[in-house]
Amino acid sequence: MTIRLARLDDLSAIERFALDVVPAHYAPILGDEGARAQLHWWTTERMKPAVEASRVHVAVEGEKIIGVVQIGVLGEDHVVWKLYLAPEFRGQSIGADLLQQAIEPLRRVTDHVLVEHFARNTEAAKFYEREGWTVVSVEPSRSGDPNAAVVWRRTTWAT
Repeated sequence: MTIRLARLDDLSAIERFALDVVPAHYAPILGDEGARAQLHWWTTERMKPAVEASRVHVAVEGEKIIGVVQIGVLGEDHVVWKLYLAPEFRGQSIGADLLQQAIEPLRRVTDHVLVEHFARNTEAAKFYEREGWTVVSVEPSRSGDPNAAVVWRRTTWAT
């Protein structure tokens, strides 16, 4: 398994990865329709600018993408927008390695990074807590569904 920056020729494989992983992951959290709606963020059109900006890393086993992390910005903050692993590769520290490889270069430009996840995504909550990310705010969902509230977390380091 290797972790590397995503390339433009990875875009279709990233989209396939999302089709295989994202709806199944979100169905228990958001329902089937809400889970499928998450694929909107994984289209080639949406992912291409991030890949071109070197903001997407992939974990690759052989020729297959098994994990994806995407960073970006929101105002003046750097944010982890995506961090996903194929289910069969979870629990092996790959997610932590993928996350660290993506955010390590940010140490030169900021003292913190944010990440968001849905409130009902308890696996993400446990992962980020284990990795030292602390809750900074919770945004209620527009639908009023407490499971879809957005939990914002932060990791901070000395500059």
